[in-house]
Amino acid sequence: MQLNKVEIQKFQEMVWGYYREHGRELPWREEPFDAYRILVSEIMLQQTQVSRVIPKYHSFLKRFPTIDDLAKASIGDVLREWSGLGYNRRAKYLHEAAKQLLSMARTWKVEDLEACKGIGKNTAAAICVYAYNQPLVFIETNIRTVYIHHFFEEEDNISDSDLLPLLEQTIDREHPRKFMWALMDCGTHLKKTAGITASRSKHYSPQSKFEGSLRQIRGEVLRQLLGSSKTERRLVDIINDSRLKTALAQLSAEGLIIKEGSRYHL
Repeated sequence: MQLNKVEIQKFQEMVWGYYREHGRELPWREEPFDAYRILVSEIMLQQTQVSRVIPKYHSFLKRFPTIDDLAKASIGDVLREWSGLGYNRRAKYLHEAAKQLLSMARTWKVEDLEACKGIGKNTAAAICVYAYNQPLVFIETNIRTVYIHHFFEEEDNISDSDLLPLLEQTIDREHPRKFMWALMDCGTHLKKTAGITASRSKHYSPQSKFEGSLRQIRGEVLRQLLGSSKTERRLVDIINDSRLKTALAQLSAEGLIIKEGSRYHL
């Protein structure tokens, strides 16, 4: 879809207009813009609501104020600080990324970030936009919502490959950081007022139910090990579920827990 100048201007004015009136003040949007802090926020915001991330973002950075502090920490300490956010594999990926990025130039490139496990091309581009104000495009659920709502009102099964050319045409290249903030805020608003527009995306995948899931059991194992190590027998007493062995095997294989002798610990 090729847009003309009037269509581009109209779209940009809509996005900027919403942001001027309703733009959110969020801690990771405060100056000075630090790539490490933005990295932390982007990993935390994956599949987690902003309201849950804000307090954990503050406490995490209080515990690990620099990338050096995070890289030098044990995975157990990182998981303890991460506790409550869920999707604990993200904490491990963030910890590993800190160690990997520490040896690189302080101005990270997209390819530097993509080389880290758990950081895909969209997250990598987002970090570079927010940290360095680079005019890059990326897609996530809020941005999908805006473009699908505005340009594909009557269509379903829309691919990101349909959206990317529109992003390339419409982003404000003089103010990319704030424009992407504006898109994010506009998308958040549309999801509340216009329904789940992003569900018309080919890439839409509803979040799986947490209650009663294996993910819940994994989270409970980690929660039980936050304070002290425990034997498998003790964990069975606490977590009476036939899938516990699977959870323990997965967590061990992923390096999130360690078994020494008969005891598990972080």
